[in-house]
Order: sequence, then structure tokens, then C-alpha cells
Amino acid sequence: MNTYKWPADVNPPLAEKEPKEFIAHGDKRIDEYYWLNQRENPKVIDYLKAENAYLDTMMSGTNNLRDKLYTEMKGRIKEKDESVPYKDNGYWYYSRFEEGKQYPLYCRKKESLEAPEEIMLDQNQLAEGFKYYAIGGTAVSDNNELLAFTVDSVSRRLYGLMVKNLKTGTIYPETIPNIEGDICWAADNKTIFYVKKDLTTLLGFQIWRHELGTDPAHDVMVFEEKDNRYYIGVYRTKSKKYVSIYSNMNQVSTEYRLLDAAHPTGEFTVFEPRKENFQYSIEHFNDKFYVLTDWDAPNFRLMETPETKTSKEHWTEVIPHRNDVYISDMVVFKNHLVLGEMKDALNQLRVINQTDHKDYYITFPETVYAAFQNVNPDYNTNILRLSYTSMTTPRSIYDFNMDTQQRELKKQTEVLGGFKQEDYTAERLWATARDGARVPISVVYKKGMKKDGSNPLLLYAYGSYGYSVSPSFNSNIISLLDRGFVYAIAHVRGGQEMGRAWYDQGHLFNKKNTFFDFIDCGDFLIKENYTSTAHLYANGGSAGGLLMGGIVNYRPDLWHGVVADVPFVDVITTMSDPSIPLTTGEYKEWGNPADSAEYFYMKSYSPYDNVEKKAYPNMLITTGLHDSQVQYFEPAKWVAKMRELHTGNNKILFKINMDVGHGGASGRFDYLKDKAWQYAFFLALEGRLD
Repeated sequence: MNTYKWPADVNPPLAEKEPKEFIAHGDKRIDEYYWLNQRENPKVIDYLKAENAYLDTMMSGTNNLRDKLYTEMKGRIKEKDESVPYKDNGYWYYSRFEEGKQYPLYCRKKESLEAPEEIMLDQNQLAEGFKYYAIGGTAVSDNNELLAFTVDSVSRRLYGLMVKNLKTGTIYPETIPNIEGDICWAADNKTIFYVKKDLTTLLGFQIWRHELGTDPAHDVMVFEEKDNRYYIGVYRTKSKKYVSIYSNMNQVSTEYRLLDAAHPTGEFTVFEPRKENFQYSIEHFNDKFYVLTDWDAPNFRLMETPETKTSKEHWTEVIPHRNDVYISDMVVFKNHLVLGEMKDALNQLRVINQTDHKDYYITFPETVYAAFQNVNPDYNTNILRLSYTSMTTPRSIYDFNMDTQQRELKKQTEVLGGFKQEDYTAERLWATARDGARVPISVVYKKGMKKDGSNPLLLYAYGSYGYSVSPSFNSNIISLLDRGFVYAIAHVRGGQEMGRAWYDQGHLFNKKNTFFDFIDCGDFLIKENYTSTAHLYANGGSAGGLLMGGIVNYRPDLWHGVVADVPFVDVITTMSDPSIPLTTGEYKEWGNPADSAEYFYMKSYSPYDNVEKKAYPNMLITTGLHDSQVQYFEPAKWVAKMRELHTGNNKILFKINMDVGHGGASGRFDYLKDKAWQYAFFLALEGRLD
């Protein structure tokens, strides 16, 4: 195998040591790089810049390859493109991109698609002068005359609320800063509800009511979340009848409050009081509510209750619990109810007739795929808009007639650059983990691939928060597939691909199963001759970056190269500091260090705390200086500690985007530059610079 010739005699930056002692439960930890959390310290900024300079030098031989990769990936995107319009309250809404532009235009047409176009927002104009610019949410008033929208121009997920008069084109002078991205209108066309964020923790903690044309200083707080383990939000029900506030402790507890949208100054009433280990979600339908709940049903069951009697004792069962099927979501229509279900790591759509209660599953042609309900704001329709994709099928939007079961393809994402679907093959494999669990793996590769162990293979996973990774199409991956790579997704425990138990077996005191599943999937792929240790690569981001940190501590010998994006790796220190964004809301995911058993279990796998003298694989670690989800200093400290203890000749590289946060660049092309860095890293390790 050819290897990339790293520049010789170039030494990486070495962070200074300033030992800081932490003591908990009689246990002492020394953090020698804690000082790197001083974002405003010039010495910290200089160190981060030195890391970027080192990266530029070490990867200088890939400059042409990165340009080529960027051009390839950008070349597959249809630059002049438009979303499939959907109808809501008399208007057809869609977004479109103009050639060469980074951001969409948000548009609508009245009643007919032949009507004149109204451009509600041109994000390209709004973003001028900003290095980052994201629109968080948009909401049109009931009279169709006003657009409320939120904007983040820093990448800290601190949004500002703005309102535009769609008749005059005027953006009103009043703005409300430091809120969540999502907002909603009441039915009076002048009242907006929004979520205020705590500027230290960045948690949404209060719901406020604003009346258009008044000083925001006079806004009224309508709800305050006292328990900082909960995330909160506000939205308008699909029926438009209610404004709803939700409080959600991830995968543990939920609570909803309702207000008649026609009376915005009224009092919110609790639907059903919160209780730990009790979750529910609601959809309004005529004179009742549908309730999706895990009450005596780990994989959830469907209930219904009268609109005027929402407490739990009035709930009656519609769809019972099943051990092998996880109900993930629901969408309500006048004559139909559609459930999203997960079975054997595949999404299914189940259609139920509201009158005769007969049901069926929508069928799809491939064995490995993902299907979801799309944008369905219209209540009085028998058409379900759904999206379908697989690892070889670009995202496809269908209108599905729920009465006749006929479907109409409205749009399939056009992939330019000579892509031919028939050139690639996808399959589903099952690896047996060390404890006997069967772990699904979704795999895609170019036809003609020989299973002789010589193929480079990139294995990806997330494995946290119950989030299920879909085997969907990614046009960027073609740049690897066409160069001989196999791409695989390990559906490890910590997600819910195999139901609620799959999540329960991958968090808190079972978190190590996530790491071991991933490692066992890597061993399985080698055993089955899809790849070998010399050609096996791994990638994960955020909580998936924690996974990367775990696997390189447990099995550094298994991977030739690893990319950890914005990785959560300093588990104990972060979870011990409630001022850090996301800490308190994550106690039920990772544990609370105030509990000694949870503290010691977290410490036993925390990547930063378990860095040892060993030969780590080649690694590229990324972060954003303004990251609000995983603070930049976690990967910065991790890199510094690995550099100190790393043995062998493999390279540890650190890439810091000084202008963005957790999600990377906001433009549709800019993020491809980051992707080109990652792919160039893998390809350089394969000796492929073409």
C-alpha cells in the first residue's frame, strides 16, 4: 500500500500544562489542559491558530486533491433547484436556489402554481456581510400577511426574532434577541409566542408572548421551566386550534400545555402532568386527541382521549404495544391516520382509515431504505406526501393517495456529474456483538467490488439519544465509492433502530455497548473480507465523536484512520458543570456526576480521562470555535493529551473552524470544503491523491 508522505521535520504544537485538580467522591483527577477553555485568552487563540497552521502544513500535499473533491461534490449539486411546493392555508410554499448562490429563497404563490411568485425571504441578501447566517424557523400568520422568522448570525444557536410584512415588504424594527429558533403565531395575527434562552447555559427556559407593534420590554412570560433537565418549545397544532408548549426530558419524560389559539392572553392548561419514565406526544383530531405514549409500552402505543378530558384515566387504546415494532411518530388527516414505525432498523409507514379502521403498510422496492412522512400541513386531504431514499436512491418525494394507494413521483433529487444508480449496490448485514446482540449494518459500494480484504472501508455511527441513523442517499460519498471505498453505517445500541430496548442498552450504565458494538462491527467486516485493519476507517460526530474517542482507547489497533467531528470527549468535566450548555438536560443520557456510581461509570469510558500511552491511529479531529453543543475546548484538550501520550508515528491533526459552531458552515457549498478535508485525509492514508 502506498502511503502519504507527510512533511518531514515538522513538529506539532504542544500545549502548555497548567494542572488543575478536581476531587469528587474521594477521587482525584488532574486536568493539565483545563486552561484551554478560556475562549477570550489570546494565548488560547494563538494555540488554536498554530494547530490550524500545523494541519495546513501536514496536509499540504493534498491541496489539489481537496480542490478536486470539492469540485466533484459541488458538481453533483443542481445549483438552480427548487423544492416541491406544498399547500397551506391557500398558498403554495416552496424554496429555491439560484445558480451559484449559497442560500435559498423562500417563496410562495397564491392558490395556484401558475400565480405570480412572492419572494418572502432572500437569505442570500440577508446573509451579506456575515461569515455565518442561518434561518432557524419561519411562521406565517393566519391572515397570510405576516412572516415571523428567526436568525442566527454567529452559530451559537442564539436566534433573533424578526417580522416581515408580506404585503408591503417591510421588516419591522422590533427584534427580540437570544431565543430558540422556532416560534408560532396565535390566531389573532398579532401575537407571537417564543422561547427565551439562558445566556449562560443556552437552554430555553421561558415561553414569552409578544404583541406585534409593542415594545418587547412589555412582553409577558406565560411559562417558566423550573427543572433544567427539560428542553422546552412552543408550536401551533396542525388543526390550528391550539398553541402548545412542551417540556421534554430526553427519552424520559414529557409534558404538554394547551391554549386556545383564538384567545392568546388566556391560561395554558396541562394536558397530563409530567412523571419520570412516562412520555407522550399529542395530535388534535376533531373533538379528540391522539396520544402516542410509552405508558406500560416501551415501544409506544397509540391512545385517544376526548378533547375536554385529557387526563390519563380517560385515555383508551387504539394501537397496542408490540415488542418488535417501535412507533416513532404520527400524522393526522381528516380521514386517515399515518404512523411511522421502526422494525428491524427499517422505517415503515402505516396508513389507518379513520372511518373503518382498516390499515395497510406502504410498500417499497428495496430491502434497505428509509421512508418518512414529508411536509403535510393540509388536514383535509387524502394525499400523503412522503420522502423515500436508500443508499443508492437519491431523495424522492411522492404524493401517495391513501384511498387508492397510487403514488406520484413529484421530484427525485437530481445528481449531476455522471451518477448512475445502477452502478452501486446496497445491502444489509448483521454482526453479532460480544454479548450476542445482532447489530444491523447498512453497506453500499460500487458494483464489481471483490471481497478480498483489500478495500478501504469507512464505518460511520452515532449511537446516542435514541437517534436512529437512516440508510439514506449521500451524494458526497460517491467520491469515496468511485475510488474503491466501501461505506457502512453501524446501527449500534444507543439509537432506536431496533426499538426502545436498543436505546436502553446503549446509555447510562450500558453506554459501553455502543463502543463495543462499533468495534465488533469493524471486526465483522474484516472477517467477512470487506476490508482489513490496514484499510479500515471510522467517523462519527458530536455524541458520535464520543464513540470515536471510545473506540480509539479500547481498540486503537483496529483502525488505520479516524475522523472525529466536534467530539464530546470530556464527559466528567462537562457533566459536572451545569453552566455548560446541554449539561443538565443530558443527565439521563450520560449520568449525573453528583451520583457516585454514575460518576465512576462515566469516568471508566470518558475518552479524555482514559487517554494512555499507546499507539493511536491516524486521527483528524474537528471543532468550531463558536460551538454551543460541544465546546471547542473538549477536543482541544483531547488532542493535547493524546499528543503527549501517543506512541508510534501516526499523525494526530486538529482542524478548528474559527468562524462557526457545531453544525459547521451555513452555506450549501461551504460545508463541502470541510468534507473535502475529511475525504482527503482518508484518501491520503490510502496513498490515493488522484
